[in-house]
Amino acid sequence: MADAKAEAAPAQSPQEEEEDWKEAEGDVEPDHAAAANGGTAAAPPTDRPIRVYADGIYDLFHFGHARSLEQAKKLNFWYLRHTERKEQLVSDLERFPNTYLLVGCCNDELTHKFKGRTVMTEDERYESLRHCKWVDEVIPDAPWVVTEEFLDKHNIDYVAHDALPYADASGAGKDVYEHVKKLGKFKETKRTDGISTSDIIMRIVKDYNEYVMRNLARGYTRKDLGVSYVKEKRLRVNMGLKNLRDKVKQHQEKVGEKWSTVAKLQEEWVENADSWVAGFLEKFEEGCHSMGTAIKERIQERLKAQSRSFSLLQYESEEAEEEDDDEEEFKDVKE
Repeated sequence: MADAKAEAAPAQSPQEEEEDWKEAEGDVEPDHAAAANGGTAAAPPTDRPIRVYADGIYDLFHFGHARSLEQAKKLNFWYLRHTERKEQLVSDLERFPNTYLLVGCCNDELTHKFKGRTVMTEDERYESLRHCKWVDEVIPDAPWVVTEEFLDKHNIDYVAHDALPYADASGAGKDVYEHVKKLGKFKETKRTDGISTSDIIMRIVKDYNEYVMRNLARGYTRKDLGVSYVKEKRLRVNMGLKNLRDKVKQHQEKVGEKWSTVAKLQEEWVENADSWVAGFLEKFEEGCHSMGTAIKERIQERLKAQSRSFSLLQYESEEAEEEDDDEEEFKDVKE
């Protein structure tokens, strides 16, 4: 059994299903079309919700798992319907109403025995499934191979999974779903490309040192991470060198920004130097002319003021001389 029996892509659209139905309705025998998964398709019950079962490991639960469970919840089914005229293959293009989705998850003992070690514990995997909105019920300690007894015990109508055969690692058969397919209760979902638990683990392993350094920086000890004393010291040195390189790079970027600013200013000066110098000279000339005019006016005002003072002094001097002449004449007459 593969982890992510639930990893699947969106199901066919109603238009695609209708095309498949039209093709099947032609020269294909009903029994052959209905038995595409290994047995004659069983008609769904109509007096109660359809009980669909999906199982897997669901380690590191991701959106590929969620999409497969969504498909199981919303499956469109092909089944045989009897009419008064003849038996014909009919497509139920509408989703089964009130589908009840049961999800089985294998425990740690069974998974580690037949598949390998998981990242999450069985309880963590169970709890992840309980928080998926498509899941109605989680069945812990699910069997590795789905048997008829298990189907009867949980009153399961259909088992949903992708169609790839999964070799039975327990040695019971070549495909863990072989018996379900023969019963006509197997319904196919589509896998989601580009995402799986194995892919996620591969990414972590590929960048192992990066994740160890990150967790060391966050306060985890080397014992928590399972690394030796020497490796811890080497990783810490590498982490210090990386931080130093980052700081140097940031400093270089800042210096580069400053040089870019200086270069822009220099370029702007070169482009506008002539106009700036001409403008300065024009303003300087206007200032000089204004200052010269003001000085000239001040000098003229001073000269006018001095001229008036000189005239007044001259007039007073002449009056004084006339008075002196009058006094002398008066003295002469008196004598």
